[in-house]
Amino acid sequence: MLSANQVESFYRDGYLLIENGVSDADLQPVINEYNRVVDDLARDLKKKGKIECCHEAEGFETRLARLCADDEATYRDADQLMDINKVIGKSTFEFLRNDNLLDLVEGILGPEITCSPIQHVRCKLPSSLWDGASSYTAPWHQDAQVHTEEADDCFILTVWIPLVDTDERNGCLEIIPEVHRTEKVLWSEGFGISEENMPARKSLSLPMTKGDVLFLHKLTPHGSGPNGAEEIRWSLDLRYQITGSPSGRPWYPDFIARSRSNPSSELKDSSEWQAKWKQAVKNPQKELIRKMTQRDRPNTPVKQIIRL
Repeated sequence: MLSANQVESFYRDGYLLIENGVSDADLQPVINEYNRVVDDLARDLKKKGKIECCHEAEGFETRLARLCADDEATYRDADQLMDINKVIGKSTFEFLRNDNLLDLVEGILGPEITCSPIQHVRCKLPSSLWDGASSYTAPWHQDAQVHTEEADDCFILTVWIPLVDTDERNGCLEIIPEVHRTEKVLWSEGFGISEENMPARKSLSLPMTKGDVLFLHKLTPHGSGPNGAEEIRWSLDLRYQITGSPSGRPWYPDFIARSRSNPSSELKDSSEWQAKWKQAVKNPQKELIRKMTQRDRPNTPVKQIIRL
């Protein structure tokens, strides 16, 4: 659980870095699952004649990068190929409801916790590959900018967890603390925050160790630069919220991860979660998606009260 000082720090600064928040034992099943996904990808690419070598001797941090170096199409599609809603793996589902993680989340949200469908596995590829430093970067943005209007005033907690050690060399997260206090969404045309709307505050780089857990307020600007290392910067980018509040992605499935008042409401069956994702991806609700991606966005900051 979080201490009172940690909770105070989160609300004061707009972020909280929890060292060793989850253990290697918590993360290893997810890593093993993605090793299998990459292995299956390699074998499929070789079978199709797109690569000559499966790079079986490479490890978690390098193998996908070697495949991407050999096949440009894989490089361009890697983010989607590795994402949670593509893989929908059992071990990933089990981690989303991991007790050690939810104990931390409960310190902010309380005991009724829903896992948002806004969730990703990120594979930040080395900038030495095809497109160089311009690829696999994250521009400055707020997570309040990526959901539909129904969730605008809802508190959604971003949880970012590195699966490898991260630093400035491989593109660790950068944030701008305390901006959430202005209660403004820094809208710009298109995704992210335009240069003219960037807060006049100093940014902060956040090197992290595998298993550290970062909490972000959805109004906290953040981003990351290129990966100048030869290894992949793997990470989990998750969201949690109070049960009963809208996710801002209603066409994708959320689920109750923890309920102290009604434990039987918790989703514990990974196959049910997988089936819901397969159905959602197969039959996307295009009108709802268009509402988020094509709505008229202001190009200046907008006051937005967030309810916890």
